[in-house]
Amino acid sequence: MLTLTQLTRAELHLEPVDLSQLAHTILAELHGDQSDRHVEWTVAKDLCATGDALLVRVVLENLLANAWKFTSQVAYARIEVGMTHHYAQPVYFVRDNGVGFDMAYAHKLFGPFQRLHALSEFPGIGIGLATVHRIIRRHHGQIWTNAAVGYGATFFFTLEPRGGVP
Repeated sequence: MLTLTQLTRAELHLEPVDLSQLAHTILAELHGDQSDRHVEWTVAKDLCATGDALLVRVVLENLLANAWKFTSQVAYARIEVGMTHHYAQPVYFVRDNGVGFDMAYAHKLFGPFQRLHALSEFPGIGIGLATVHRIIRRHHGQIWTNAAVGYGATFFFTLEPRGGVP
């Protein structure tokens, strides 16, 4: 909890962030930690945003680590990082074909220590998405998800860096 508080209360240092390069770096690190796994990943080119580079990295680390974790039981794992638009605003996403979850429980995802899968199935303490949510809010953005059990999940987020949320 201390790390969550520290990450989400420090002053924002806004700068251009190359999300494509950052995603490639994080995915390569995940693969290096589990080089025995075959995971196909695609990252769209030229994904750029303005934000606090350290905090945006934490967002992508958490989203990609979750995608990596929740595809671990899939024979042919796929992770995609990309962008779409909603009313001309860029919307970034991380999509996987992992175990997914029941959208009836989606409201629980962004609270600290909330888990939708048993600890015996997937490790973790349930703080990653709460951290992501706080960082996205600091950037005046939004985060939401779409998922289905057995078909994976997509996490969408926006960044509107106009300063921090108190």
